[in-house]
Amino acid sequence: MKKPVYLDYAATTPVDPAVAEDMIKYLTPDGVYGNPASRSHALGWQAEAAVESARQQVARLIHADPREIVWTSGATESDNLAIKGAVEGRDNAHIITSVIEHKAVIDTCKHLEQNGVEVTWLTPGLDGRIGVEQVADALRDNTVLVSLMLVNNELGCITDIAPIGRLLRDRKVLLHVDAAQAAGKMPVDVSALNVDLMSLSGHKVYGPKGVGALYVRRSPDVRIQAQIHGGGHERGMRSGTLPTHQIVGMGKAFTLAEAGLEAEMDDLERLRSAFLDGLEGLDGVTLNGSQESRVPGIVNLAFEGVEAESLMLGLRDLAVSSGSACASATIEPSFVLRGIGLSDELAHRALRFSLGRFTTSEEVAFASSQIVDVVTRLRAVR
Repeated sequence: MKKPVYLDYAATTPVDPAVAEDMIKYLTPDGVYGNPASRSHALGWQAEAAVESARQQVARLIHADPREIVWTSGATESDNLAIKGAVEGRDNAHIITSVIEHKAVIDTCKHLEQNGVEVTWLTPGLDGRIGVEQVADALRDNTVLVSLMLVNNELGCITDIAPIGRLLRDRKVLLHVDAAQAAGKMPVDVSALNVDLMSLSGHKVYGPKGVGALYVRRSPDVRIQAQIHGGGHERGMRSGTLPTHQIVGMGKAFTLAEAGLEAEMDDLERLRSAFLDGLEGLDGVTLNGSQESRVPGIVNLAFEGVEAESLMLGLRDLAVSSGSACASATIEPSFVLRGIGLSDELAHRALRFSLGRFTTSEEVAFASSQIVDVVTRLRAVR
């Protein structure tokens, strides 16, 4: 079977070969396979040292203190820990978030809402962005947390987090940011953004699946309640034996992302332009989300007169998606596209194309050509 051209990097990235090479050293009998919590022998000490080195690597990419990095199983757990951990034990708590967040944030907030926490759901404009004025208008005396993503996973648009963070810092309200789609795709500085809590993922940055991190600000200390108990690991915020090989992989991936960030952003911008240029002869194509404030690797397009599901079936040689992987089990139109005001009809005609580190110019040219051919054919048989 022919391998399809992979244009679904926003769903997951392949592990960089250099990452896999480092990971194997912490798995096999001739490597460092000890428990990093075992402090009575050398294998445990070596594993702990590897974990702490990776903590520094992750911290460097987002300009944080290594002591502010808490290991988790991924951004979904980080979102849960940040939001539930900030609210737990707070009476009459109020949260602000948006209708186009990742499901890990939306479903967590809905769960809390069902259990007595007040939630305000902000609605962005067509550009997919939430403004500081919207947040300011939604603040209440009992607001304890605002949770907004830095880069939207379906649209690629960037939320202007820094002024929101300044507003909330003055009001002593915590700001949680899901940065799973931002880390390694754009410069991220937690201090400049005025962030208190930030969720990170390994597998969105060419690292392994099953590992992530939560940034928890230390100065002044942000206090969150643990959601997993059993040993008091990670300064009491997240118990459980640490997967050394996955953590090493995430650390290596973040180091590679830091070293190549500027060049990779330039490459993706070039590939994006080439991809869109290849579609210029096709009428009735709508580019969704902000075209100014965005990362280069995500392109969301709606095709007039063509259902997304039919288009995907026709594009057998391309690996693309009609929305977030977290919602792929449903045939409903994307809640993100509906959330920015698109009609169900237009949302049903949209596909997400996401480019990445291993995308080539030849693949982009092939993808554009295939899309033009299939859309033209489908429109002809309407």
